[in-house]
Amino acid sequence: MFGGVLKKFLLILLIVVAYQNWGKVERFLNPSQMVSQQIRSNAHVVLYATDWCGYCKATRRFLDEKGVPFQEFDIEKDAEARKAYEALGGRGIPILDVNGTSIRGYEPQRILEALSAT
Repeated sequence: MFGGVLKKFLLILLIVVAYQNWGKVERFLNPSQMVSQQIRSNAHVVLYATDWCGYCKATRRFLDEKGVPFQEFDIEKDAEARKAYEALGGRGIPILDVNGTSIRGYEPQRILEALSAT
């Protein structure tokens, strides 16, 4: 009986971990969707976001799925990040700086275009 409970617990734990790291799991299972290594190595991506924003979460997930490294700044917790966000025009989140191109909102195609422009 105890073995069955332990197996169920481990299965649930595995599912939770896989869900939390889905971008990495998907990249492992489907490497053809990744951005090329050259684009990733030249990428300079800064994400201005918050913890609670759904579009910010979608943007993080997208960048993870594509294997694009990025720096993230929480504009509610970091005063310097807030100033940089406001210097980019503020008014909504997320805002990304992708190789010098500002992108407002969750715009996967624009992110890929800005990455490819390097």
